[in-house]
Amino acid sequence: MRLSVIGCGYLGAVHSAAMASIGHEVIGIDVDARKIASLSAGEAPFFEPGLPEILSEGIASGNLRFTTDMAEAKGAKVHFIGVGTPQQADGYAADLTYVNAAVDALLPYLNPGDIVAGKSTVPVGTAAELAPRIEAAGATLVWNPEFLREGWAVQDTIDPDRLVVGVASRPSTGSGIDDGSDASTSSATDPAEVLREVYHPAIAKGTPFIVTDLATAELVKVSANAFLATKISFINAMAEIAEVTGADVTQLADAIGHDVRIGRRFLGAGIGFGGGCLPKDIRAFSARAEELGRGESVSFLREIDAINLRRRERAVHLVVSAFDDGVVGKKVTVLGAAFKPHSDDIRDSPALDVAVRLKGLGAEVTVTDPEALENARRQHPQLNYVDDRDEALRGADAVVVVTEWDEYRRQLSPEHAASLVAGTIVVDGRNCLDASAWRAAGWTYYGMGRP
Repeated sequence: MRLSVIGCGYLGAVHSAAMASIGHEVIGIDVDARKIASLSAGEAPFFEPGLPEILSEGIASGNLRFTTDMAEAKGAKVHFIGVGTPQQADGYAADLTYVNAAVDALLPYLNPGDIVAGKSTVPVGTAAELAPRIEAAGATLVWNPEFLREGWAVQDTIDPDRLVVGVASRPSTGSGIDDGSDASTSSATDPAEVLREVYHPAIAKGTPFIVTDLATAELVKVSANAFLATKISFINAMAEIAEVTGADVTQLADAIGHDVRIGRRFLGAGIGFGGGCLPKDIRAFSARAEELGRGESVSFLREIDAINLRRRERAVHLVVSAFDDGVVGKKVTVLGAAFKPHSDDIRDSPALDVAVRLKGLGAEVTVTDPEALENARRQHPQLNYVDDRDEALRGADAVVVVTEWDEYRRQLSPEHAASLVAGTIVVDGRNCLDASAWRAAGWTYYGMGRP
């Protein structure tokens, strides 16, 4: 099938390359000429494991092309909208400027029978507002939210844990889950059936294919992110209680995680979540609920956000309080800049937030990260950046672990680290180190919500 992908940022670039890798003919379109030139050369403009390989393979096979010319979308059967929806500069709500611009630019090139599939994370009700404009061109709008995890985005696109397609009216019978068994009776013009064909390799392996109405599909993504954010902030709230009672939040998380209704995943206390999705999505969800007159229904998300931001402050406090005379003039090495491992994304990065706050308090801050230093340098040039981990550690008075890269949590022994630093103070902002091993090696260890 011929597909177009409008927007070639993180979501669009991965989706374009992944769809080409399963055999579709894909044209990726973006207004950023530099980005298009990079992608056309087979170079990923950001770090994502597995993307360079499928990007190069797609271009070499002829299945994948990139352009700035929207006219090249003409002739595609399905047009995916994958542009950004950042937080508005003057509030919590999502900025839909890029979504509206993408639709406006695409409309002249739609053919009757085309399908426009929204993938961007949008406030519920957005699809209903866009649908009439797309229907006027003879096309049909569906909403097909993405559930990508940075660092695993290629896998999540090719082999997702579920596929959701929102259509103008929800199925009249059944659960909405399509296992493909009745494909022979489905209409070839049914937009959900066309999307099922797009994702056939995943569905053939058993991936659930869930057909809903448009509003439900929009809510699936934001409610999933809201739940994950809530789980993270819940355990961080317990960390706050543990810190004043002497309890150990990691043992607490292990104990409650054995309950299958709760589970252990996303119960890692630390400096909290960041990135380009969870923070802005829960804020946009809160703003949209207010617009709908149901702000009280998700008012807890404001506290989730507040807890998350407080944990960054706590990490800084642990560093400051580790010194009798404060951090002014102290050399502090921050291990990590990306908001999570396996990524170079520094959007709303807790790691960089901690580094910047320490710098503001007078510390001499050195930051290292396997992938994110170039992005960090552009955004925070006031910090000192060192590519080599050991060189960054050399002469440090304190070390702060803020991104749980394997280079820090598994491959850095406390004995080796002690041989490089001037002072053996370590603040484990992700509770990812073996506290006993580091203490045995002579370190003064501080965890988040740990004695």
